[in-house]
Amino acid sequence: MTRLHSPNPLPAWMVTLLMSITLLAPAAVASEIPPDSPIAPAVAAADATIAAIVAVPDAQRDYANTLGALDDAVTRLQTDVMMTIFMAYVSTDAAERDRGQLAEEHLNTWVIALNKREDLYRAVKALATSSPTLTPEQQRYLDHTLRDFRRAGMELTPEKRDQLKALELEENKVTLDFEKNIRDDETIVPLSAAELPDVPEAVLARVPRVGDVYLCGLDAPTYMAIMNFCTREPTRAKMYIAYKRKGGKRNIALLEKILQLRAQRARLLGYPHIADYNTEPRMVKNAATVLAFYEKLRPIIRKKALADFEEYRRAKAQASGDPNAVVQAWDQFFLDNWLLRNKFAVDAQRVQEYFPMERVVEGLFAVTQKLYGLEYKDVTEAARAAGRRFWHDTVKLYEVWDVEKQTQLGEFYWDPFPRDNKYGHFAVFPLQPRKVWADGSLQRPTCAVVCNFPPPSAERPSLMTHEDVETLFHEFGHALHNILTEATIGGQSGTSTALDFVELPSQMFENWVWDAGVLGTFARHYRTGEPIPPDLLKSMLAARNVSSAVKAERQVYYGMLDLTYHMTPDGKLETTRIANELMESCELFPFVPETYVQAGFNHLTGYAAGYYGYLWSDVYAQDVFTVFEQGGVLSPEVGRRWRSAVLARGGTVDEMQMLVDFLGREPRMEPFLKYLGLEE
Repeated sequence: MTRLHSPNPLPAWMVTLLMSITLLAPAAVASEIPPDSPIAPAVAAADATIAAIVAVPDAQRDYANTLGALDDAVTRLQTDVMMTIFMAYVSTDAAERDRGQLAEEHLNTWVIALNKREDLYRAVKALATSSPTLTPEQQRYLDHTLRDFRRAGMELTPEKRDQLKALELEENKVTLDFEKNIRDDETIVPLSAAELPDVPEAVLARVPRVGDVYLCGLDAPTYMAIMNFCTREPTRAKMYIAYKRKGGKRNIALLEKILQLRAQRARLLGYPHIADYNTEPRMVKNAATVLAFYEKLRPIIRKKALADFEEYRRAKAQASGDPNAVVQAWDQFFLDNWLLRNKFAVDAQRVQEYFPMERVVEGLFAVTQKLYGLEYKDVTEAARAAGRRFWHDTVKLYEVWDVEKQTQLGEFYWDPFPRDNKYGHFAVFPLQPRKVWADGSLQRPTCAVVCNFPPPSAERPSLMTHEDVETLFHEFGHALHNILTEATIGGQSGTSTALDFVELPSQMFENWVWDAGVLGTFARHYRTGEPIPPDLLKSMLAARNVSSAVKAERQVYYGMLDLTYHMTPDGKLETTRIANELMESCELFPFVPETYVQAGFNHLTGYAAGYYGYLWSDVYAQDVFTVFEQGGVLSPEVGRRWRSAVLARGGTVDEMQMLVDFLGREPRMEPFLKYLGLEE
C-alpha cells in the first residue's frame, strides 16, 4: 500500500523557529516576559547579547558583531529553552506539561515583541549597506533576515506595527489553547466485547475494562486496530465519528478566531490573504501556485480513485453479504485490510509477526549506517548515570558518529510508545541545532524521535504493522536531516529549510521499506526468528498501490481545506460547512454528519496554508529516489552523495538548487505518478 500522511504536524513552536529563526532578533522589553517565567534566565542572556549588537557603531559593524552575534543569541536561546517546551508534549507530569506550555507561550510572546524593534532592524540594514564580504551562507542568512524583518511589519508605521503585535499576541494564546485541547483530549468510546469482533486479542488486552466493557481510547494503536480489523460496521462508525470530533466544539470556536486574526494580519501587511503571506518564503511562493499544482494533479488522481472506489464497493458487498452496501469513510482502513487479505493473500496480523520493533530498529540502523557511513551508540545508561534529562523509563538516547572521521555528529532520543497526554502522532522534535561558535567550538545537534507504536505485552514484544515500519523510516529521515547537517549557522541547521521542502528527505526514505532486499535483512518472526516468507513479501510489494489514489485524494482534501480556510480575505468562515462541502468535492466517500475534522487538525495551526507541502515535496521525493533505484538502494556511494548534496546542507542553499545538484537536472513529476500507480 502507498502511505500518505494523516494530520501529523510539527508543533507550532517548532514551525515558528523553522520559519522565523532569523527573527529572534531585537532585544525584548523586560516587561514582556514575567520574571518568574520558566525561560526568564535564557531570555535575559539573549537580551544582553542583542543589546550589545545594537550598541555597535554602524561604522564598526561586521558579520561577527552583528549577524554572527545574532545567531549566537538565537542558538543559545533555543538550546536553553527547547527541552522545557518539549516537556509539554511528552512529560507524564501535569505540572511539567503546564510549565512547558507556559514556556512556549512566553517564547512566542518574546519573538513577537522582538520582531517589532527598529534598532536591530537598523543595525542589520546598516551592515547590509556597508557591502560586507560574506560567505554564500552568510549572505543567505543576511538576505533572509532582511526579508523576514519586512514580513514582520518593519515597513509599517509604528501604529500599525502595534496593531500587528497585538494580533500576533492574541493568536499565540489562542493557538496554544487549540493545540492543548487536542493533546488533552481523553475521549473514550465504551464498547462491549460483542461490538469488537475480530479485533486482535493482543490489542484488547491493553485496553482498560470496566466489567465487560472496553474503554477504547483514540490512541493510534487502539484506533487503527479497530478500524482495520473490526468486522462490525457500527463499531467502526462510532470510532470514526469520535476521532473526527477530537478537540471538541471548543476548538471550532478557537480556530475560527485564529483565522480572523490571521486575516487581519495579512491585511495590515498588504497581502490579499494569509495564504499568500505564508507561502511567500516557501518553494511555491504564492497560493496560486498551489492551486495550479492541485488543478494539474487532481484529474489524474481521480481517474484511478474511481477505480479504487469501485474496488472498495465490490469488496464491501462481498465482505458484508449485501450487494447494495454503501462504502462509508469509516470503511477505508477495513476495506484496505480486506483487499490485502483476500486479493493479495496479505494477512496484516501475520505480517506484523515479522516486524518486532527491536529488529526493525536494528534493520533501520543497519541500512542508514551503511548508506551514510554512520555508527549509532546506545548511551542511555551512561547518560542516566550522568544526570541527563529523561522523561520516561522507555526513552533511550543514541549518539551518532561518522565512521570515517571517527567524530560524533549529534544525538537523538527515542520515545516509541503511547502514554496518556503524550503527543498523539509521530514527529521529530529538534531540541538543539548544530552551531559553530565564534571561538571555533562545536555544538552538536540533538533531536527527539517521538512515536506511538504498539507497546509490548507480557506475552510478546511490540509488533509493528508494515505501515508502522514505513512511519519509522519516515521519521528517522527527519532525524538524520537534523543530525547530518554541516551548517555552521544555527539558523540554517538541519531542517531549517522551506516548509514545503522539509518533508522531502523523510518521504523519500519511505521507499526503503518497499524493497525486498532491504526487508529481507531484518524482517524476522518474533518467536522463531524465521525470515519473512518470499511469497508473503512478494504479495506485500504487489499490493503497494491498493487504494493509492483514494489516499492521495484524502491528502488533497486536507490541503484544500487548509488552503481554503487561509485564502478567505476576512477570515470569517463557517469552518464545518466548508469542511463538509470540500470533502464531497475532493473525495468519493459520502460526508459523515456531526463530524468536524478541523477541530483536531493540528496542521491548521502549525503549518497554516502549508499542508499542500506533503504532496508537493513527495513529487520531488519520488524523483530523487530514482537515483537510488539506478545506483542501488544500499549503495554507500549514492548515500554519501545524498548526504552531502542535501542532508549536510540544511538551509544554507536554495532548495531547488540542492535538488538540481543531486539529480543533475530539473525535477520531474512522472516518478511520482508511477509511485502512485497512476498514468498521466
